[in-house]
Amino acid sequence: MTGRTPRLRRVRSFVPGGRSKKRGATPKVVALGGGMGLSASLAALRRITGDLTAVVTVADDGGSSGRLRDELGVLPPGDLRKALAALCGDDDWGQTWARVIQHRFQSEGELHDHAVGNLLIVALWEQLGDHVQALDLVGRLLGAHGRVLPMSAVPLELQAQVRGHDVGRPDEVSTVRGQATVALTPGEVLAVHVVPEDPPAVPEAVAAVRDADWVVLGPGSWFSSVIPHLLVPELREALEETKARKVLSLNLAPQPGETDGFSPQRHLEVLARHAPKLAFDVVLADKAAVPDIEGLTVAAKQLVGSEVELAAVAARGDDARPGAGPAPDRHDPELLAAAYDRIFRMHGRIGPWR
Repeated sequence: MTGRTPRLRRVRSFVPGGRSKKRGATPKVVALGGGMGLSASLAALRRITGDLTAVVTVADDGGSSGRLRDELGVLPPGDLRKALAALCGDDDWGQTWARVIQHRFQSEGELHDHAVGNLLIVALWEQLGDHVQALDLVGRLLGAHGRVLPMSAVPLELQAQVRGHDVGRPDEVSTVRGQATVALTPGEVLAVHVVPEDPPAVPEAVAAVRDADWVVLGPGSWFSSVIPHLLVPELREALEETKARKVLSLNLAPQPGETDGFSPQRHLEVLARHAPKLAFDVVLADKAAVPDIEGLTVAAKQLVGSEVELAAVAARGDDARPGAGPAPDRHDPELLAAAYDRIFRMHGRIGPWR
């Protein structure tokens, strides 16, 4: 592969809130996840479709989000804010607002480390009393190229069964509570669930999945950002029953703590354990991150019924000189967009967008 940036189709005619003026001109895509993994997908997908919806986890309990959640009893806004920032355009307006909502206060007082976007989102929730309406309004303010929805209307607590969370007892299985703690556990995560059990899904999120042409799950923290979507019954059923084609986007590297030592195949095994009826059309992976291509191909077919698509999607190193190596934990939005675009073109179309 050369170092040249692929030429992509550019999306035209966005209206405030990110909806395309010309319905049916591009595929309806729903991307599910949380944190930086979802942001990577959204930054790529907004380049190739004018009809994009993000469905975001609501189990975060750390940092600014955790403090607002504890004090006000609201959904954690942090991953929703990151998704909105990723959907901002590359023009001055979009990039200015992306920086503003990501800005964190630095002080000796109570505002320290709170993100501006978190406060804005929570203020609108309190003003409007409606999660979806408030997020749509923020999206219009930012000129976001897509819509952002929470997966559930109630804040969730992530709990995990972990072997060796206590390093002094490596064989003991214990329950670890809280997304931030699960993400950093030194032990082996065996399974996760959410509290309350069987939480209600946001109806607009369910409708978006059922009405999509393509659904993208991942990349992201596997147990704390990807799997939680499968623990919301209405959302999992929508993913199982939708006529949309589905892409499972794998991570570039195991996450320290949460998935240390996991092979790409192990990620598929974990997902299949949590949602055995869920199948995909394509598993997308970076070739450099797959040491056993044949093993992944067999696992993808057996566990999730899919083909494997390999593409170079890792960002180049911070050194911009020719020959700079890949950054193993960051996706390049242009390369990832090219991979998604190729998948959408080559693996079948069900809508009128072509």
